[in-house]
Amino acid sequence: MAPITKHQLGKNGPQVPCMGFGLMGLSSAYGAVESTEERLKVLDRAYELGETFWDSADVYQDSEDLVGEWFKRTGKRNEIFLATKFALSITAQGGIETKSDPEYVKAACSKSLKRLGVDNIDLYYCHVSSQLSWSSLGINTEDTDDE
Repeated sequence: MAPITKHQLGKNGPQVPCMGFGLMGLSSAYGAVESTEERLKVLDRAYELGETFWDSADVYQDSEDLVGEWFKRTGKRNEIFLATKFALSITAQGGIETKSDPEYVKAACSKSLKRLGVDNIDLYYCHVSSQLSWSSLGINTEDTDDE
C-alpha cells in the first residue's frame, strides 16, 4: 500500500493528508445507515490505512457522536486531524437553514465539542455563510429540470 501523501495546512499548520476522510456518508445522505459497530469498523479501517484527516459536520446526523465514540474507545484523538463544520441545519419542514452569526457559531461549537467528546477541534469552519445566498453561489433552489 502506498503511503498517503501529506501537505502542510496553510503557512504554519500541521502536516495533513491531501484528501480528508469525509464522514457524511457514515450517518446520512447515502442510503441506509449501518449499525454503530459497523460504522466504527469503517473508522478503524480508515485509521489503519493512514487516513487521519477526518471531516464531519453538525448537520450530519450522529456523525460527531460516532467520532466521539471512536475517540473514547481507541484513545487516538491526538492522532486524528479533526475538522467539523457549522452553519447548515435541517428545518422542521425539511428545508435547509443557514446560520453563521457569532452567537450561533459559539453555541454550535460548544455543542460539537460535547458531541465529539473533545476539548478542541483542529479546523472548525463554515459550510456556507448566512451572509451569502444560495443563488449568489450559482445554486438554483427554486426548481429543477429533470430533462
